[in-house]
Amino acid sequence: MTDDPQAGRQLGFLLVDKFSMFSLAAAIDAFRSANRLLGRDVYGWTTVSADGDAVMASNGLPLKIDYSVADLPPVDILFVCVGLTTEFPGKSKVLAALRSLGRRGGALGALSVGSYLLAEAGQLEGHRCTIHWENRAGFMEKFPHIQCTGNVYEIDRKRYTCAGGTTSIDLMLEIIRRDHGVNIANGVANQFQHERIRSAGDRQRVGPERDLSGKSEKLKKIAELMADNLDEPFSAVELAKSAGLSVRQVERLFLRHLGVTPGRYYMRLRLERARELLRQTNMPILDVAIATGFTSHSYFAQSYRLQFGRPPSEERRTTY
Repeated sequence: MTDDPQAGRQLGFLLVDKFSMFSLAAAIDAFRSANRLLGRDVYGWTTVSADGDAVMASNGLPLKIDYSVADLPPVDILFVCVGLTTEFPGKSKVLAALRSLGRRGGALGALSVGSYLLAEAGQLEGHRCTIHWENRAGFMEKFPHIQCTGNVYEIDRKRYTCAGGTTSIDLMLEIIRRDHGVNIANGVANQFQHERIRSAGDRQRVGPERDLSGKSEKLKKIAELMADNLDEPFSAVELAKSAGLSVRQVERLFLRHLGVTPGRYYMRLRLERARELLRQTNMPILDVAIATGFTSHSYFAQSYRLQFGRPPSEERRTTY
């Protein structure tokens, strides 16, 4: 990024086939609103694709593109916008452009699944990153040496990644806050009825039953510990000890706030991770079982069928 934020910043958004329109619009509109509040065009943006051709969003709407990657003018940050697929025409050109920009010390970002492309281009080595929760399991299996957190966004030196959706707003608000202060960032958030600016330390919501906001901090701590330890599950005693509670107190906490026992909650987390791996990777089913804490293939298959109504082998054959 340039040394003087007051002089203005130019952002690039590299779009690929089936990108997330919502993530892109949330990001660009945050900068548009900042310009409005500042009374001048401090932020500018441009769109890029592999060949400069229009790109179709995941919602079916085409978007006109300003430049091809070969003709991209200087930008302060180039954000990669990816949605439903990481395979698309011109991918080799995009990866080559990302590597070239990275070698020159350029700042790179990713919205939603864009972290996949940054990782494939070798641009997340030694950096923290994040990705949409649905894709995190597959990402971690493919790039085990890259630290992929479950947070809403990550800024690690010249790498800016977020989980997409409304987290695109949070990431851009943090950039705006660093450039122009908290009042402008809050003003932009208010324009979008964004009631709370999340920090990089905020965890993503993972599915409909994972919104633990407003609930016991000890419950959230145990749930996060579970989510971070699926391959070698913690015992009930270890989970209770981590929160300074008894096993019985933990059981009451989960039943009161979530309506399930800790063991059932933990099992569901593991099975949902298994489903993500079956859908997103080509790992053998036995390896998926081991990666989610099952030592018996038969017990894994039985548990999976009880949870989802189909065996793991049938999940693997289904295309989503």
